[in-house]
Amino acid sequence: MTSVPLDLTVLEVEWDHPDAVTLRDEMAAEVGPRYAGLMREFPVNPNHVDPDTVVRTYVAYADGPAGHAAVRWNRADLELKRMFVRPRHRGSYTATALLEAAERTARTLALPRLILQTGHLQPEAVRFYERNGYQRIPHFPPYEVLPLSHCFEKRFT
Repeated sequence: MTSVPLDLTVLEVEWDHPDAVTLRDEMAAEVGPRYAGLMREFPVNPNHVDPDTVVRTYVAYADGPAGHAAVRWNRADLELKRMFVRPRHRGSYTATALLEAAERTARTLALPRLILQTGHLQPEAVRFYERNGYQRIPHFPPYEVLPLSHCFEKRFT
């Protein structure tokens, strides 16, 4: 059973908020090396996030910045991006709270689903999304160039 930290707060911040930038940098430092060899073959990184497409950016706080998530437009869909929780906060409901904030954004915008992509070298992320009701879907742009990655959706009824 996951315990909810009493001091956990999820705030909406600007994309360039210092805590958001720091958390994204930490994510890149942790996850980037897993894919370094694969990403060299792409002239453009399909995981690049154009800040102009970002609808909301969230930072979870629990005794300081604990996690990050953002949602951006990907055509007519809202896509979850840069979901990351600092290692010491994993297993503490932080990821779930961030995911719930992203899902609320999609529901508020009356969208039928939230989509996301995660890498094949992140099995912990795959398990997390599946446990939270996400279903695998075919690759959607721009991830069709990453055939080993996993694309998911969660439909809202």
